[in-house]
Amino acid sequence: MGAFLTGDFLAAVLDRPNVDTDLLIPKQFLTRIERSGFGRFLFHDLRYLENGQENPDFFLNQPRYKGAGLLVSGENFGCGSSREHAAWALEDHGFKVVIAPSFGDIFRHNSLEVGLLLIELPQEATSPLIKRIEANPGYRVVVDLGAQTLSGSDGWASSFPIDPFAKEWLLTGGDAIAQTLALAPKIEAYEKERNRPWEAVLPS
Repeated sequence: MGAFLTGDFLAAVLDRPNVDTDLLIPKQFLTRIERSGFGRFLFHDLRYLENGQENPDFFLNQPRYKGAGLLVSGENFGCGSSREHAAWALEDHGFKVVIAPSFGDIFRHNSLEVGLLLIELPQEATSPLIKRIEANPGYRVVVDLGAQTLSGSDGWASSFPIDPFAKEWLLTGGDAIAQTLALAPKIEAYEKERNRPWEAVLPS
């Protein structure tokens, strides 16, 4: 994945709590062996009618949200089963940022793996932002990960917290292998001190 840079995103809203991973991508699409192409299945059961046509009432099908890169939703976003396809589907559809009061723990990790930035803001901050987006078609939010700030197109602004490890990971475009390689000198030094590895004691 590439590094996450400051971005100016069209914002979309799914104003509901407990958006679980089965809602994000239903189980029938998990048998695919590819890692790409999951975007078209995102929110499938809400996005399409029984006849296969798009549901015009669902936000992804509304012209005002076409091309949105930032999603604001309710608490406990990404809860449920540990399917990494949920993060893949969001990223493949074009979302780069999700803002919510809280996230499922496993979903948080899976999102980091694909470079999807999750921003946790309290309900008292997300609710006014949702109202601003809904009231102003074309509403955009500038996300500055380095400064940890958000700026709305109508002057709204907020800072946000983020785990330092996740921030570094996203800013550098790293992955688990890159993180391990960065620690190679320490790993090598540790191994040289252990002539009998099976007796090694991990440092406290």
